[in-house]
Amino acid sequence: MSAIKETIDIDRSPEDVYAYVTDPSHLPEWQESAISAHQVGEIPIGVGSRVAVTRRVGRREFPMTMEVTEFDPPRSWSMRGIDGPVRGKVHGTIEALGDGSRSRLTLDLDFESHGRGKVLVPMVIRPHARKEVPRDEAALKILLEQGIT
Repeated sequence: MSAIKETIDIDRSPEDVYAYVTDPSHLPEWQESAISAHQVGEIPIGVGSRVAVTRRVGRREFPMTMEVTEFDPPRSWSMRGIDGPVRGKVHGTIEALGDGSRSRLTLDLDFESHGRGKVLVPMVIRPHARKEVPRDEAALKILLEQGIT
């Protein structure tokens, strides 16, 4: 079971939602703690590709590398952290609603800790993420429904 699970309905097709949420360049647009994100290397996003992300939690910045472990457009994707003291594990699913012009996005998030991360995860990272993920989903909904993307 994941530590954090949040769901939101979005008035955009699963294809639109999937294309946006799996494009690393968009992370800072809708994720409050993401201050930068970019794909590592030249291969298209898919299983085995990597994304460098820097997040700010409080006054601290945490650079990390995520690896795509599942990529099934427009239904699901998974990524896992491969370095650093705090390694996120995220699984996203998108299901079509009604006639397929609406979507239900579910994000499952958990963390693995190493070294100093063993203190950071339960005391700082999980509580911060529990508050942030619903706000991130709400920001994503606004961006996609207003057609900014």
